[in-house]
Amino acid sequence: MKDLNIGMIGYGFMGKAHSNAYSQASHFFPGEYRPVLKALCARNRDKAAGFAENWGYESIETDWRELLKRDDIDAVDICTPNNLHKEIAIAAAEAGKMILCEKPLAMDVAEGEEMCAAVEKAGVRNMVWYNYRRVPAVTLAKQLIDEGRLGKVFHYRANFLQDWTINADVPQGGAATWRLDAEAAGSGVTGDLLAHCIDTALWLNGGIQDVSAMTETFVKERMHAETGQKEAVKIDDACSFLCHFSNGSLGLFESTRYARGHKALYTLEINGEHASIRWDLHDLHRLEYFDHGDDSIVRGWRSIHVSDGDQPYMGNWWVPGLQIGYEHSFIHQVADFLKSLETDAVVSPNFRDALETQKVCDAVLASAAERSWKSI
Repeated sequence: MKDLNIGMIGYGFMGKAHSNAYSQASHFFPGEYRPVLKALCARNRDKAAGFAENWGYESIETDWRELLKRDDIDAVDICTPNNLHKEIAIAAAEAGKMILCEKPLAMDVAEGEEMCAAVEKAGVRNMVWYNYRRVPAVTLAKQLIDEGRLGKVFHYRANFLQDWTINADVPQGGAATWRLDAEAAGSGVTGDLLAHCIDTALWLNGGIQDVSAMTETFVKERMHAETGQKEAVKIDDACSFLCHFSNGSLGLFESTRYARGHKALYTLEINGEHASIRWDLHDLHRLEYFDHGDDSIVRGWRSIHVSDGDQPYMGNWWVPGLQIGYEHSFIHQVADFLKSLETDAVVSPNFRDALETQKVCDAVLASAAERSWKSI
């Protein structure tokens, strides 16, 4: 095996998910390349050292610029708040590093365009962590669609519901709640949750032509975790939008952090002329499938338990019937990235793919602000 030395910037929730993926990928998907946890970068030296020791990173840095100067770093993983993605990614590209960047790609389309231009000019490999594509049941859905089993698609609907910000005492800003601070996140549920739904939709159902959206911020002011002062909340707490897809189908999307009882409910359903499919993150190893071609006496929704070796990714895991979970989607993404190094293939979603999702997000926010349809 050839070592692929990883330098990761950030150590939050996604830092754990990515570190686990790097640690496991070559065990279950052996190939020519093997990730090596070479360096962990974070501003707080003590916390960085603790994270590095726990996950097996060989060294730490407290300045990402110093990380990029190192000759022993092949790929940079950006796990920072969204407002830092552009500067780090462009500098990493100029340093000739491969880049794996958390989603959303950037704060807005303009930043995303700069990032795409930088990686394309430098010719460095790049990928964005839209991990739900790599859930085997979702990948199987893509396979069924590409085989034409659904026929002409009429409807695509998706939602992503949470409830963790209902309490008005939850602060904005700081390391734990930067997603509520527009200066760090850019947007609220649109860039955080709906971006996942949009990326999956573009992958499964093709491009989106236009959108009509509405957003709401239910708690207008929150204390800022760093200043201790109450400040206006500028992110969207909830968002819903309609859209037209390029294939003629209609789309309906909803996301909120104010759906009491839902911690991470991500569902999607696609209705075609011959068949329909639906998927639920809470039951992520199952794909629901309805085929109108079945005999009428047995026609109905079936639940496909995605665990057999001939289904996507599952041949590298356990015996049929034993399921996998959320963390495995990141392992699959690392495995696909490593495989692309062997085959010289383009791995998706790359920066240019993620820019398409960014365009939809920007159009959604503009539509909500102006209360009008917006073209992509």
